[in-house]
Amino acid sequence: MKQICVFLSVLMLCSCEYFNVKKTSSEAILKEELQTFNWNDVDAYPSFSACDSVETKTDRKSCFEHVLTLHIWEYLKQERIVVTKDVSDTIILSFRVSELGDLKLINTKIDSITRHEIPEIEALLYKSLEQLPPVFPATKRGQQVKTEFQLPIIIDIQ
Repeated sequence: MKQICVFLSVLMLCSCEYFNVKKTSSEAILKEELQTFNWNDVDAYPSFSACDSVETKTDRKSCFEHVLTLHIWEYLKQERIVVTKDVSDTIILSFRVSELGDLKLINTKIDSITRHEIPEIEALLYKSLEQLPPVFPATKRGQQVKTEFQLPIIIDIQ
């Protein structure tokens, strides 16, 4: 009987280790989550209200780019641009859409010939963006995030 009591006592002291729950700190969980997080991809791209009916992510991105390109093109088409020689160029516009949906032109890549023939081209591009419809920002995990993207605009004046 004495041996059974000793055995049960030893068993109880050793078995307590199995009931300990390992605690994981919130910092460790955050660090692990951040390592698996793809920072270069968003769940939903920025969009306009005209793109609300589009379902897939890639189609929504295409719709956003199409609406933006069409708006800039329509604005430039209304302006009276006079050139001395033909201009055929692709302008690369770099944009940033903030978490609040503010679209900002951050950089333009314009050929020197185009700049020479249309010196006000950059000002016209900025003016065209002032009249944009409201932009809905991109989202990542349900949170609104800022995004940057590039958009080519083809200029062909003859």
